[in-house]
Amino acid sequence: MRRLIFAFLAGGLFGAGLFISGMTDTSKVQGWLDVFGNWDPTLAFVMGGAIVPMIAAWSLSSGRKPLNGGNFPRTTEPKLGPNLVLGSVMFGMGWGLAGLCPGPAVASLSYGGWPHWIFLCAMLVGFRTAPLVRSQLDSAVPAE
Repeated sequence: MRRLIFAFLAGGLFGAGLFISGMTDTSKVQGWLDVFGNWDPTLAFVMGGAIVPMIAAWSLSSGRKPLNGGNFPRTTEPKLGPNLVLGSVMFGMGWGLAGLCPGPAVASLSYGGWPHWIFLCAMLVGFRTAPLVRSQLDSAVPAE
């Protein structure tokens, strides 16, 4: 139960941060991606405001245990491969077209109106079908 309470509080804090920073506003996100048009650099400050404290948190977590039990995830060897490139391109295209990614999509449900609910439903369908499509692609192309 304690883990659920912390997860709820962390999710609420994350959603509030997205709302306050304007990252649930699709035009602000699309303005960030419009480098050759009416570019809006504020998303860079939001990202920096998240990345810098996270670097400190990861460095401080070394050799420690989470308050709610379990272990911190291990760092993995970064691999640049077709899965990462394809996933990044698809994520970026969806983010650019809709102006939303999963966190802001959920945070905007309370005020975004029906288009945000449609986006959420489409996103959930995509989450569900992506592993099926991935397995079909893996079976169609022989492994190296």
